[in-house]
Amino acid sequence: MSNLKALKTRINSVKSTQKMTKAMKMVAASRMKKAKTLVETSRPYADKIEEMISQLASNVTAKKHINGNFPLLTGRSHNKTHLIVVISSDRGLCGGLNGAAVKFTKNKIKELKDQNREVYLFFIGKKAYEQLKGSYNNIIINKVFDVFKNNIDYKIAQNISDQLIELFEANKFDVCEVIYSKFRSAIVQEQICKQIIPVQISHKNLEANKFQSPINYESSQEEILSELLPKNIMMQIYNELLENNASEQGARMAAMEAATTNAGQMIKNLTLVYNRTRQANITKELIDIISGANSV
Repeated sequence: MSNLKALKTRINSVKSTQKMTKAMKMVAASRMKKAKTLVETSRPYADKIEEMISQLASNVTAKKHINGNFPLLTGRSHNKTHLIVVISSDRGLCGGLNGAAVKFTKNKIKELKDQNREVYLFFIGKKAYEQLKGSYNNIIINKVFDVFKNNIDYKIAQNISDQLIELFEANKFDVCEVIYSKFRSAIVQEQICKQIIPVQISHKNLEANKFQSPINYESSQEEILSELLPKNIMMQIYNELLENNASEQGARMAAMEAATTNAGQMIKNLTLVYNRTRQANITKELIDIISGANSV
């Protein structure tokens, strides 16, 4: 009887877990739909602002004044120090998403150190920080948590962008790259490492703008570029936060769906064991009763 009671308790426990995973799946699916819409609307803007900077920077009339005046665009004469911004979630239960980000970050750090580069880390989100702080605590330059707790807005991206630009102007790093999870679908998320400082110029625009651009800029090209560069960094971070958030919701939905299915299979197996054990106990009791009656 004690075995039956333990099995019944375990079945009820798994059923409770199944209810929670099913509810979490539904919540994640609802949030993913909204996050997917935000990502799809932000991508064209992020791509377009990079295209504008590339076209302006590759214009032959502007090239004479760019070198040395816009380090956010041209970079410095050396790239010895790299800052890696690692974006992960603040909560778990999203499958292997954060584990993939951690593994990708470790490989990137190893790659840079093999090239004799100095590396620093800037964390957005708790999970990657918690897994990497033990090994890389001495190179963590900053961390920002609870970004994904509420809706992601421009103010959050602006604050992070201002911190990065301030660190760059203080000569804390030469190159800044962001590691984040790009949203492909509900079940596919891709780890991406994108350089945002200095801005990477598209080679297509360099080829297309060999001659003087027919576009007239007002105010001057330099003033427009000085306004666009910080906004571009902010917009890229904003888009990457949205990408990571959508990836998190998609990964959580898939993970909770798998957990719900596994819980259902476990309930089925435990119920089968429970019924067999119960039947065995009944059979044993009947044998005891019959044996006692025959002995009399």
